Amino acid sequence: MGNSSEFQKAVKLVINTVSFDKDSTVQVFEATIRVLGSLLSAHRIITDSKQPFGDMTIKDYDNELLYMAHDLAVRLLPAFENTKTGIPYPRVNLKTGVPPDTNNETCTAGAGSLLVEFGILSRLLGDSTFEWVARRAVKALWNLRSNDTGLLGNVVNIQTGHWVGKQSGLGAGLDSFYEYLLKSYILFGEKEDLEMFNAAYQSIQNYLRRGREACNEGEGDPPLYVNVNMFSGQLMNTWIDSLQAFFPGLQVLIGDVEDAICLHAFYYAIWKRYGALPERYNWQLQAPDVLFYPLRPELVESTYLLYQATKNPFYLHVGMDILQSLEKYTKVKCGYATLHHVIDKSTEDRMESFFLSETCKYLYLVCVLQDEPRNI
Repeated sequence: MGNSSEFQKAVKLVINTVSFDKDSTVQVFEATIRVLGSLLSAHRIITDSKQPFGDMTIKDYDNELLYMAHDLAVRLLPAFENTKTGIPYPRVNLKTGVPPDTNNETCTAGAGSLLVEFGILSRLLGDSTFEWVARRAVKALWNLRSNDTGLLGNVVNIQTGHWVGKQSGLGAGLDSFYEYLLKSYILFGEKEDLEMFNAAYQSIQNYLRRGREACNEGEGDPPLYVNVNMFSGQLMNTWIDSLQAFFPGLQVLIGDVEDAICLHAFYYAIWKRYGALPERYNWQLQAPDVLFYPLRPELVESTYLLYQATKNPFYLHVGMDILQSLEKYTKVKCGYATLHHVIDKSTEDRMESFFLSETCKYLYLVCVLQDEPRNI
């Protein structure tokens, strides 16, 4: 936002008070995307020679955030050891490594969405270790895809490579695996990442997409992506989850804007109905299955990317509508609260870190900045 004094204050607070030398067991995926990612982002903002957000340089800054990111990543590395497939353990203790009673099962998204942060860290440090372990995990998962459908499941055993969860969809357990394949290619330009994404995208279109062939014309229902068995392509249930709302944004990045417009409209219609997105929505019954909304960013991110791609002011309206819903239903004395129930609008005493780092960021980009010529 260009607020350099607050940024400098926050950076100094982190440098002076945060330590990862703690007897604390963390999720490798969450620690990577939330903690490692933010340290690397802040480091890049400080050191970027172009300074696109105004003067965010910090006097006497000596790469402390990069060293902290390195320290954290080294503490996450034990998750990649003693695994027969190369797919990491889901949890690691920051002091002692993988807990003795740990689970050998992990979700595809959790194990396969580490490449953006680990890749950036490797390139900033000139140490290929981190990118190598993250890439090995992605390739291991990719090689376990179904020979018949090309689809992946949502839960895998990291020692045997056996699929424990055979559901293939675009929501929880798989969502960011696809997202990171494409975003890794955009960042690093490695052709194999794009090749994997394109093959995965084709399998998604072949087996997950339901509804009429053309987005905006023809008979039948508008397009929808369902949950199927990874081996047979058979429908497994009739719900979709709110995490899937990221997919129109990914379709924008690959250039499939028409389909993105249609899928976004489907999620926005649900938002309009409840003033939030229920965690799960049954498309057959046209009613929520799981009723909470933890202030997730996926629909807002897709809205921002669709506005950038189309410049249609409709998406500015959507952004404002989402913002007003959040103000109306989720604002409380000390922040913004998770909706426990999207119909009665009861709340929980919880505000996830992604609300500030993603939901608010994309709302700011679509509702406030819009077209300011900033390199974001």
